[in-house]
Amino acid sequence: MALNARLDHRKPLVFDTHELGRRPGALQRLTREFDAPRDLGIQGVIGVPEGAPVELDLRLESVMEGVLVTGTARAQAEGECVRCLEPLELELEADFQEMFSYPDADDRGRLKAEPVDDAEEDEDRLFIEDGLFDLEPVLRDAVVLALPLQPVCQDDCLGLCSECGARLTDDPDHHHDATDIRWAALQGLAGSLEDGEKDEMSGEAPRSAPANEKQEK
Repeated sequence: MALNARLDHRKPLVFDTHELGRRPGALQRLTREFDAPRDLGIQGVIGVPEGAPVELDLRLESVMEGVLVTGTARAQAEGECVRCLEPLELELEADFQEMFSYPDADDRGRLKAEPVDDAEEDEDRLFIEDGLFDLEPVLRDAVVLALPLQPVCQDDCLGLCSECGARLTDDPDHHHDATDIRWAALQGLAGSLEDGEKDEMSGEAPRSAPANEKQEK
């Protein structure tokens, strides 16, 4: 990741590291509560609603190459069950750890003799800019990893009836008497044969009666 643009210290997820003073081993613990930003979670599946409270516990540790940030975010996520489509809520707890590097230090923490323009090297790195760092991209990644990709209201949710959409967990004995369409034509043929046999049986008695009368005469 390239160097951050000018950061605004008034934003809830921008943190100031000046108190650490670039002294390796210095520690700072912070707690913060803020309103969830938009699209915090797995879009269209489950996430923390925009404006919902999020609690942060952070540990900032100064090291040679930057500041190591370790933390936990807690919030209530909302979504819908992938089986029965009922709304659901779950308590979210997302742990994360990320290094924010000083832009003027190399991987061993030493000051760079000259600036190096290496886009590939910096692509996945996060930097401190004017003593500030933005935690939002780290938080977003941690929340996505902590949330289920296929949330369910309960582990044994039976889902919905494929014919009428009834929630099967509410009625485990729910069923429909269905006829296999592959047998429908044969059943119609069998019915017509039965009707024909009945007609023949009903016509045999009148034809046999005259014959019996002739034998008697």
